[in-house]
Amino acid sequence: MPTMLLRHCARTVLCSLALTAVSAALAQNAYPNKPIRLIVPFAAGGTTDIIARVVAEPLGRELGHPIVVDNKAGAGGTIGSQEAVRAKPDGYTLSMATVSTTATNPAITAKFPYNPETDFTPIINIAATPNIIAVTPKFPGHDYKSFVQELKNNPDKYSYASTGTGSITHMLMEMYKASTGVQIAHIPYRGAGPALNDVLAGQVSMNLDNLPSSLPFIKAGKLVPIVVAAPKRIAALPNVPTFKEVGLESVNRMAYYGIVAPKGTPKEVVDTINAAVKKILANPVVQKSIEDTGSVILGNTPEQFAEQIKAELAMYRQVVKTQNLTLD
Repeated sequence: MPTMLLRHCARTVLCSLALTAVSAALAQNAYPNKPIRLIVPFAAGGTTDIIARVVAEPLGRELGHPIVVDNKAGAGGTIGSQEAVRAKPDGYTLSMATVSTTATNPAITAKFPYNPETDFTPIINIAATPNIIAVTPKFPGHDYKSFVQELKNNPDKYSYASTGTGSITHMLMEMYKASTGVQIAHIPYRGAGPALNDVLAGQVSMNLDNLPSSLPFIKAGKLVPIVVAAPKRIAALPNVPTFKEVGLESVNRMAYYGIVAPKGTPKEVVDTINAAVKKILANPVVQKSIEDTGSVILGNTPEQFAEQIKAELAMYRQVVKTQNLTLD
């Protein structure tokens, strides 16, 4: 074989090997190329966990690698969220973000361990859940007008149960109190279950809760719905007005459930996840699963979610200041 032909063959083989190596490197660097961890900073079974699991399986299929849900509960969502903040910003550790982890707890806690505005990379706000004030059947007022009148006629006579100091159910009720001038004592509990139990037992007059937790008891006649925080009236509760309808638009705030990543996560990774979540949110099966929790599907941009976090944090900081709230 002539020397020139031998050299050509050698070059061809080397080029082929080089191209193979480049292709392998590109495939290795393509996102994602391994399972993704999704931290849920609350215990299993709550609304945050339910929505995370509804999204995780189809999102994993869309991205080509499994989404592993990891419940890291504690300190009102702070422990799991702090772990997410400290993770490597490569897109393989994500976290569910809620009003509690990005707004209410940071607003009320001095020397909070992370800054929700700067230590996360917002990706997408998946959905939001209405909040509702409900009273025991023995409470004198069973509609909004009589409810308010009873509270104003009897300041400090009644109490309300929340899912804990610094939770959205605590802070939203304090916002309501500041907006109306009513006086209701706060009784904090360690979660929605214990709070509901004491309201149902009549030991506490009322609660402000995420709709999915209270709705079964409302339907059973064990709680009386008064007013709901939602964009419009709830189909299951057509006679219950929204806060906006009763003149309290600032209190008409839902509990959101989004996905964030650590600060510094590459934009291309953020955009990939955002697009994949939006695609699965268009699936009727996923839509129904989320809407069955009483939630409203959002599916916004990273920039819009960042603005929501900023606005919620500012709002609840003002509530803390106005109501002089502390964790004590």
